[in-house]
Amino acid sequence: MSGSPTEPAGASGPRRVFPRTERLKKRADIRAAMKKGRCVTEYGAKLFYIRNNLSYNRIAFTFARKFGNAVERNRARRLGRESYRYMRAGLSVGWDFVLLVYPGERTGGATFERRFRQLKALVNRAGLGIGQMKTERA
Repeated sequence: MSGSPTEPAGASGPRRVFPRTERLKKRADIRAAMKKGRCVTEYGAKLFYIRNNLSYNRIAFTFARKFGNAVERNRARRLGRESYRYMRAGLSVGWDFVLLVYPGERTGGATFERRFRQLKALVNRAGLGIGQMKTERA
């Protein structure tokens, strides 16, 4: 089934890439999204979002202070990027996103499936999906 979150990266269907231009890197941009932007929450994570007046979205992944060691943070960042790649085609364009993830066993950061459902729920709550994005796999 094309488009399912468990599909291998090389499967047929739309190309899922995460170009460098879609990475929100500047500290000032991240702070602006967190201070001036809107926020939605899901247990274990917050999604901050603000208009960027560009023809594409940008996203940054950040973590609460006691989120474990570098290995755990890097794994959580990879899972977040992969989740974003799978849903980016269904998002409204022109937004900066900052995903703040909290530590803990039940935060949804342990597996790709959990992170995907968590990010999709946040996007739905923010109303930034094109049409209705289902949180459950079909």
